[in-house]
Amino acid sequence: MASLARRRAGSLLLRPAELGRFSAAWRGFAAAAEENDVVVIGGGPGGYVAAIKAAQLGLKTTCIEKRGSLGGTCLNVGCIPSKALLHSSHMYYEAKHAFANHGVKFSQLEIDLPAMLAQKDKAVSGLTRGIEGLFKKNKVNYVKGYGKFTSPSEISVDTLDGNNTIIKGKNIIIATGSEVKSLPGVTIDEQKIVSSTGALSLQKYSKEACCNRGRLHRSGDGLSLGTS
Repeated sequence: MASLARRRAGSLLLRPAELGRFSAAWRGFAAAAEENDVVVIGGGPGGYVAAIKAAQLGLKTTCIEKRGSLGGTCLNVGCIPSKALLHSSHMYYEAKHAFANHGVKFSQLEIDLPAMLAQKDKAVSGLTRGIEGLFKKNKVNYVKGYGKFTSPSEISVDTLDGNNTIIKGKNIIIATGSEVKSLPGVTIDEQKIVSSTGALSLQKYSKEACCNRGRLHRSGDGLSLGTS
């Protein structure tokens, strides 16, 4: 009986060469992806709106976003957070210069910067979760990771959880947005010389700042941060 059991167990084991062929076949099966009607690279204002609209039209849609949160530059590190800080700074100004005219006085008024930044982060996270909710409602497949073309119809995605997947699409929309660009000879250290992204997370504020507005579509961020 023991001899028979050993023979049966041996028949279930794969030899090294067979195991290699099995592993290769399994990897090929795992990488194979069902083809989408539309794949959108980028989850910013252009990308997520296009993905939702495509899904609403009945198209199987996937959106790839490397940041890990939807909304792009505008929502995460641009218009929305800068306006949130601007709103907080306006409230401070009103409390300092206008509230007394309405009979509201303070014995001591100070800025709690960590609380101000937390309020900014709360505003951003609420809106990004709202977009994720719209993705779920409209059945948009959301992939968090960095995508690159491997063929005109295939995108290899290094996901944020450390894996890799292949996304196939009949139609692919590139909506990758923008990145901060430094000036020649100037190194952005996000401490003294900051980008608009770094300026949103400074842990202390300065009475003076020099703002180079750079690209036109980001100038509103610089203006908002400068006036904050």
